[in-house]
Order: sequence, then structure tokens, then C-alpha cells
Amino acid sequence: MPVLVPLLWLLHWLPLPLLSRVGSGLGRLLFALARARRRIALRNLELCFPALSSGARHELAREHFKVLARSFLERGILWWGSAARVRRMVRVEGLEHLPEDKPSILLVPHFVGLDAAWTRLTLERDMAGIYANQKNPFFNRVLYRARIRFGHQIALSRQEGVREGVRAIKAGRPFYYLPDMDYGARDSVFVPFFGVPAATITGLSRLARLTGAVVIPCIARMLPGGAGYVITLEEAWRDFPGDDVTADTLRMNAYIEARVREMPEQYYWVHKRFKTRPAGEASLY
Repeated sequence: MPVLVPLLWLLHWLPLPLLSRVGSGLGRLLFALARARRRIALRNLELCFPALSSGARHELAREHFKVLARSFLERGILWWGSAARVRRMVRVEGLEHLPEDKPSILLVPHFVGLDAAWTRLTLERDMAGIYANQKNPFFNRVLYRARIRFGHQIALSRQEGVREGVRAIKAGRPFYYLPDMDYGARDSVFVPFFGVPAATITGLSRLARLTGAVVIPCIARMLPGGAGYVITLEEAWRDFPGDDVTADTLRMNAYIEARVREMPEQYYWVHKRFKTRPAGEASLY
């Protein structure tokens, strides 16, 4: 992994359209070579899009690997590019929906552009977010420095827990929250995602209730042809949280599913979203 860092640094000097083509080519190669991740992606697509033919799911998975590799190489610009270049690469729509006078939580589904969204928004506001520590200490330091390089950001490791995040939300920092992965059975409920029961953490509902924060969906879309990204901040959800945490979590999954259907190739399919199963149910992978 440390070898990749200087390579990303060198590549970030390329014009974005050329870097994007290199990323797409890398994605085609990874689709052929990364058999374990390819199997996971294809299985997820089989579960979520059973009406698609095997060939159509295969092509969708190939497109996913292309945009996934693109997003990885383009992170070099996010990590080392100037603020002006980041602004050119990533456009923000709906910034007026992000309040400055009340706590807020950004609901950020796992689309490939989520890192672009974080970095671009840090040019506008001081925020807080939770990240997963990397196994390699060197790469972890690189990622941490990249996350906080603009403004005065708070980047909390998942191991630090949510307490510091609650403090940041109450202090008025938008909280960048990614609750749509399988984090195990703890603090989770099984609610449908594409019709499949999925272990889903209830943190969005609980955090909103605890802090009085509004929930603002934040959708990152990668544009074709190396044209960068568009980040859309939508209006705050009304009547959220409700009286039922499970119903709130179901609402979240239904919303994310609707956005995924708009650009399915850009969702993070190489993660075992359905790894945790209800008691007694066999593994889906």
C-alpha cells in the first residue's frame, strides 16, 4: 500500500480527463484480476437486481470496477491538489440547504464519489466525520492528513466511538455520516434493502433524536468523460426522526435504494452488504 502513495502523487498531476481514462483502464484490469471482489459484486447485484440477466449484471459490475478505480486515482487530486483545482473538479449544488444555525447530519450513501464530497465540502464548512482506521499505519496517516487539510476538520476514528461526534454535532458542525454498510448485529436492525433483509445500524435516527439535528441527504455523482463530480445537498427530511427507530431506518434504506437505482454502477458493490444474517439463516456469500 505505501508504494501506491507516491504513484497517486505522480498521477495527480495529469489532466483530469486523462487521469480518468487511466482509472477506467485500471478498473477493467481489476475486474479481470480481482476475482474475490468481483464475486462479491456479482453476488450483490444478483441479490439486488434479480430481474436483470446474468450478462447485464456482469456488465454493470464491470462498469462499477471502472468508476471505482477512477475514484481511487482521482483521490490524488483531493489529497494534494490545490483548493482551486478541487473546486473545479467538484461542483456543489444545494449548499443553501446546509444550515448554519442548527445541528445537522449529512446522510452520505456509499457512492464512489463520497471522498470527493467530503473534501469539497471542507472548503465551505468545518465539519466532523467518522472514518475507519486502515491496517497500514503509513496509509492511515496519509488518509487522515488528507481528510483534515482544508479548514479545521474533526476526523474521528470509529474506535473513538460516537460521543465525540455528538459533541461536534451539538457544536454546530455538519456531521458526515455513512450508515449504509454492514457493521454487524450490534446496534442494528434487519430492514429490507432491495428486498433483502440487511443488518442496518440505527445511528441516523438515534443521533438525530439525541442532538436535535436535521438530516440532509448528500449525494455524490461521478460525471462521465472525466468531467469531475457533482455533489447534491437535498432539503432536510421532514418528520425525522419519528417515533419508531426501525421505521426510521427502513425509511433511510428505502431512500438510499432509490438513489442507487439512479446510478447503480456507482454504488459500493464490492462490500458484503448482506454478510450479517438473522439467527439461523445461512450466509448469502
